[in-house]
Amino acid sequence: LMVAITVILAAVIAAFVFNMAGSIQKTHVVMFTLQKTGTDTIMVMDQGGQDQGTLISVNVTAPVTFTGTDFDGTALPAATGSGSSYYVQSVATPAIGKSLTLTGTWPATTAITVIGNFNDGSHQIILQSTV
Repeated sequence: LMVAITVILAAVIAAFVFNMAGSIQKTHVVMFTLQKTGTDTIMVMDQGGQDQGTLISVNVTAPVTFTGTDFDGTALPAATGSGSSYYVQSVATPAIGKSLTLTGTWPATTAITVIGNFNDGSHQIILQSTV
């Protein structure tokens, strides 16, 4: 029993000494929903979460070129990319209850990915869905 306790303590101390525990990233809690509101329109809505205040922008990725409006109602920048991956980064700060509207010619099933950009410099997928 004493040997087992010694081995466990040595492993914990080694993890801190060699900074192995420092590489674990925090998971941000923010929720977005996705809804197809018309034949050419998709709405991405911010539902909030405990880390809402640290979210500074989002990147939206889709398989086709698209335009749209930002969280504050202004036009989104032009989507960039090629092939089957186009993306745009919001300029307006996301807010609970606000949404991005994406307009394009969407295939029957469209995969959309929303990546959150946080004020600590981290990025995290916060929504990945097919409509």
